[in-house]
Amino acid sequence: MQINNKESIGRWISLLHRYGNVYMNEHLKEFDIGAGQYQFLATLYQNEGVSQDELACLLKVDKGTAARAIAKLEKEGYVERKIFTVDKRIKKLYLTDKAYMFEAKLTEILLGWKNILIKDLSIEEQEYALKLLNKMAGNAEGFLDEIR
Repeated sequence: MQINNKESIGRWISLLHRYGNVYMNEHLKEFDIGAGQYQFLATLYQNEGVSQDELACLLKVDKGTAARAIAKLEKEGYVERKIFTVDKRIKKLYLTDKAYMFEAKLTEILLGWKNILIKDLSIEEQEYALKLLNKMAGNAEGFLDEIR
C-alpha cells in the first residue's frame, strides 16, 4: 500500500543516495577517492585481511563492483593485496599507512553527513528512522534472496 503516487519511499531513498554521493565526492576528491570507494575502505578498517570476494559479500555488492573499487583504492595507495599463505590463489586485502592516516578524516566526513541527515530530528525520530530503514533493507534482501 502506497500513501500516494507523488510520495514514493523509493524516490526519497534514491534522492538521499544521490545527495550522499555528491557530499562524499566533494569531501573525498582531495584524497583521490570517491563515493564508490569509501565504503570499501570503511569496511576494511573493521575487517582487514579479508579477501576481495569476502569484502563484496560484507557490502552486498557484486564482484565486479568490488574489483573496480579495490583496484582504485590500490592505485591510490590505500590498500594492498597480499597472497594468503594457506591458499596461494587467494589474495587478502590490507590497509596501508596512508589508509590508517586517513581513517580519522573519513570518520569526520561520515559524521558530517550523518549530522546533516539528523539535523532537527529527535533521538526518538532517529531511532525510529533507523528501525524503519533496517526493516526495509531486510525486506529488500529477503526478496532478492528469493529470486536468486
